[in-house]
Amino acid sequence: MYDHKNQPFVFGKEVEFTDLGGGVIRKVLAYSDDLMICELHFKKGAVGALHHHPHTQISYVAKGAFEFTIGDETRIVRQGDTLLKTNEVPHGCTCVEDGVLLDIFNPMRKDFVE
Repeated sequence: MYDHKNQPFVFGKEVEFTDLGGGVIRKVLAYSDDLMICELHFKKGAVGALHHHPHTQISYVAKGAFEFTIGDETRIVRQGDTLLKTNEVPHGCTCVEDGVLLDIFNPMRKDFVE
């Protein structure tokens, strides 16, 4: 599905989005076994269900606004804000204004490419 693992250049216009349903689409960009970056687009009202995983994740809000819950804390984040989700800490969001997130994972998410 993704043949650009370990490639030094990954051009976003050449990578297709995967429709995750509910107003969310995702594309996997550059990645190796140790690191991965993904671009996600959310329509207003779309939900990233509360979940957890064994990866450390940093999200950068490239556009829009989201109500994010990380652990026991819920905050509104906007363009230019970042979020740190350590492994196994529950997190999720609701998009309150059409938005784009860049998600970085360590290690990479095998479930996104298999």
